[in-house]
Amino acid sequence: MATSSDRAAPDAQIDLRGTPCPLNFVRTKLRLEQLEPGQLLEVWLDAGEPVEQVPDSLKMNGYNIETLAPQDDFFLLQVRRPVEQS
Repeated sequence: MATSSDRAAPDAQIDLRGTPCPLNFVRTKLRLEQLEPGQLLEVWLDAGEPVEQVPDSLKMNGYNIETLAPQDDFFLLQVRRPVEQS
């Protein structure tokens, strides 16, 4: 995974601090579906259950986690919408 110094600039960002599970996963997935294939979404998550559940749920749904990095008071997650295969 990328470190903070080589993190890609996201195409969109969503702050889900304070959002309970599973609502934070649902909001992340809905926001990803609004992006174009290949675009990068940055998500801010609370420690504990959100950062444990959301990345795993996204992986199980076929999304590629590019960055998961602790910040001062939250976790920064970067996930890319898959490019559709024809």
